[in-house]
Amino acid sequence: MKTIDELLSEGVAGKRVFVRADLNVPLVNDGTTVEISDDGRIRAVLPTVKALADAGAKVVVASHLGRPKGAPDPAFSLAPAATRLGELLGADVAFATDTVGESARSTVAGLTDGRVAVIENLRFNAGETAKDDAERGAFADQLAELADVYVGDGFGAVHRKHASVFDLPARLPHAAGYLIATEVGVLKKLTEDVERPYVVALGGSKVSDKLAVIDQLLGKADRLLIGGGMVFTFLKAKGYEVGASLLQEDQIPVVQEYIERAEKNGVELVLPVDVVTATAFPDLRTKAPSNPNTVAADAIPAGQLGLDIGPETRKLYASKLADAATVFWNGPMGVFEHPDYAEGTKAVAQALLDSPAFTVVGGGDSAAAVRLLGFDETAFGHISTGGGASLEYLEGKTLPGLAALED
Repeated sequence: MKTIDELLSEGVAGKRVFVRADLNVPLVNDGTTVEISDDGRIRAVLPTVKALADAGAKVVVASHLGRPKGAPDPAFSLAPAATRLGELLGADVAFATDTVGESARSTVAGLTDGRVAVIENLRFNAGETAKDDAERGAFADQLAELADVYVGDGFGAVHRKHASVFDLPARLPHAAGYLIATEVGVLKKLTEDVERPYVVALGGSKVSDKLAVIDQLLGKADRLLIGGGMVFTFLKAKGYEVGASLLQEDQIPVVQEYIERAEKNGVELVLPVDVVTATAFPDLRTKAPSNPNTVAADAIPAGQLGLDIGPETRKLYASKLADAATVFWNGPMGVFEHPDYAEGTKAVAQALLDSPAFTVVGGGDSAAAVRLLGFDETAFGHISTGGGASLEYLEGKTLPGLAALED
């Protein structure tokens, strides 16, 4: 895989360099203004964009945002991300109001050496996500007309076989950006010659989203800590009542098999001993108090739904992380967006900071939680920009966007 440093050494001055970034940031729209609530992914691509611009390239940044239906949708415009990128760069960033149309062509044509442009949301064109190879390839052909060189740096999208991720690199000289190089280097530390004890903390809402990675980790990790909404399927699989908590009943047989396999393989599978419950899901907009209640994990009352791990579980999980040499954390322990149910996620984050281990926060909601709860990002070993991509890498899957960057 060619690196951006190799590309820079060859010279990029005057060349149009297409940077496939991941600017898929969360937006808050109050009806009058649109604000970015977490700019972590924009900051993550800055080293690549700045290095190219400083070397005199004409930098064309492209990304998706959200899940528009293959047509323009103002709610998913990249305009706020382009503005924020300019603020972080300390330079004007041009913005094209389409992907491959007149605005994109004229905006790119108007770039001078060392300047940066962002084109509109790639998913406003159905060809970006098309299952049909020819349709996807046709869109990639149009994107290729905007550039001389391709740099892949959108790690959060490398697990997608999309035109800008998979097909476009085949049409242009290509290299991996700094972010992708860093992400892959970190993930190799979790899959090759891992320092032990290797502890994995998994949370999030649905157990079905994590089954494949759990399947792999049962042969690699020394200890698995389970939290979040997915934990209630594990508790139910052990015969506990879970009240009105989130439950995927169809996954219970699979989870039961995993519990048995963990014991057989000598993998310590750790589940909560207590949970924080409520009678209704809290209001995440107003953050109004919701009368939380702490109960034993095997005694959740009918009508109560679990929303966080309890205080005894927080202590337990901290102790299970204390002696680790390597830690991977993906998924919050509870509804961290509400202060009544943020303590479990806070406890795990703090335990990672207190541990001497090499710690990796696996993107998505975990990364957002770290920032929302006020932790210093730089204190962690690595915070990934791609939750889904990180998980699929750990599952042992071939990621299309990485395969496309191989020579």
